[in-house]
Amino acid sequence: MSAPLATPWLSAQSDTDPRSATGAPLRWGVVATGGIAQSVTEDLALLQDAELYAVSSRSQASAEAFAAQHGFGTAYGDSAEAQGYERLFADASVDVVYVATPHGQHFEIVRAALLAGKHVLCEKAFTINAGEAKELIELARSRNLFLMEAMWSRFLPSMQRAFEIIASGEIGQVQWISADLGFPAPYDPNARIWAREAGGGALLDLTIYPLLWALGTLGFPQSVAAAGTINDDGVDAQNVLTLGYASGAHVQLTSSLLAHGPRTATVAGSKGVLQSIGSINNPTELLVSTGWDTKRAEAFAPVGRGYTYELREVTRCIQQGLTESPVMPLADTLATMEFFDGVRAQLGTTYANDTR
Repeated sequence: MSAPLATPWLSAQSDTDPRSATGAPLRWGVVATGGIAQSVTEDLALLQDAELYAVSSRSQASAEAFAAQHGFGTAYGDSAEAQGYERLFADASVDVVYVATPHGQHFEIVRAALLAGKHVLCEKAFTINAGEAKELIELARSRNLFLMEAMWSRFLPSMQRAFEIIASGEIGQVQWISADLGFPAPYDPNARIWAREAGGGALLDLTIYPLLWALGTLGFPQSVAAAGTINDDGVDAQNVLTLGYASGAHVQLTSSLLAHGPRTATVAGSKGVLQSIGSINNPTELLVSTGWDTKRAEAFAPVGRGYTYELREVTRCIQQGLTESPVMPLADTLATMEFFDGVRAQLGTTYANDTR
């Protein structure tokens, strides 16, 4: 991997209100009822052209409770004949599904959704490995269905603005980037974030956010050196990645489930520097410096929790008959999974899905 991203990162929709309708309403199905499903559903409810139609869970009671809380009309739990998500996919009224299960289940569930003729938004990490991602992408394209990885930060106005400033040349040629995301997560082998069978670990859960700053600025690197802390379960608890580029630029990325970090990104150029303020995956402010003294701050207040922008992109694309987003294309998702496969090879981490 060495080429910059194949398509523009900047969205024509970034300055519009993501709540405003862009076409005919879509009926949404949500797979899973965990924390991320709760947060994304709250933002989905803000879209004028989104109908909260159905939700699925392994437990009928959980599905019904989630439906009652958020206003879904239909709830599907596992039955003797089918799993909850299979029952949801069999519902002809569902237009598009959002998959919010742990990483290790993404391939199986997204594949079932595509085979049932549903458009899909799937949480990141998209899959466990590049082989799974490639198969899903090929299936979606063969069936002319929309598919996108839920890389929500990529659509945020603050992130869009950061990449716009960098691309404008205001801070000059980028020479180095530093970005981190970390927090101490209490160890629990049954928790999704630590469970090897679920695709747990810092890499698949956290690293996509620091990596976003490198990819949006410099594209994929020419070299990658990875080091990390691997626990007794074979899960990476912490990783540090050093990326090298033909331009001479270098990037240092840190992801940790062991320690707090500043959760910031710094992009240093020959004329100045850009720094993120607030969490790296949802910056509330950008600080831009040129030379030694000139500084300015740009503040941002996202609509909802910030997921509205990716949800607007999915809705717009499906309404317009697109099968992938020009801002979050499937080629980038596949290249990211290939990147993670290479990092895992260096760290020595494997998952059950790797033998699929």
